[in-house]
Amino acid sequence: MPLPSLLLGVLPSAPLALGTALAPVAGLVLSGLLVGSTPETGTATAARSPADGIAARSGSTVPRDPAPARGTWPLAPVPSIARPFDPPEQRWSAGHRGADLVGRPGQPVRTALAGTVSYVGRIAGRGIVTVDHGRVRTTYQPVAAVVRRGDEVAEGQVIGRLLLAGSHCAPVACLHWGLIRGDTYLDPLTLVGAVPQPVRLYPW
Repeated sequence: MPLPSLLLGVLPSAPLALGTALAPVAGLVLSGLLVGSTPETGTATAARSPADGIAARSGSTVPRDPAPARGTWPLAPVPSIARPFDPPEQRWSAGHRGADLVGRPGQPVRTALAGTVSYVGRIAGRGIVTVDHGRVRTTYQPVAAVVRRGDEVAEGQVIGRLLLAGSHCAPVACLHWGLIRGDTYLDPLTLVGAVPQPVRLYPW
């Protein structure tokens, strides 16, 4: 059986002295042929998760795997996104630290994941509910809360009603939905697999 052309390239043209070991060389080359290597680099191709694909396509530097599981949209039916997450370059810089979902006044607002209500109150005149999910917290505003601090809530449970007053999208009502891990703001749309993809223009 003829040797592969790649292997022929590493064999010497002159006869070898008795006892010269070819096995290590041949073994290394053949192992490169048998494993799943990429033509450009010759390195093994690692399995990639869907989350890796999203981050690679979007060029986002936002940490991946922001939450323990996929969650539920806080508004039903699935709402339009008035303004997506736009993280600031620096923690103190301007940006959009959440996603604005178009709704209607009085619409039920649901928690995206099961957890414990950790805050109910008003900040800058807006009614806010925060739910602690362990690794992360979600925030909802402006809402009229129907839960209290310390309440245990199931995924999809109604925690309040959407208000027009304090809307980021006035004169239209919209829910400002946030996702936080520690003191880092993350994209809440990752909880429902709805991260918008940028439009790319190709030269052909």
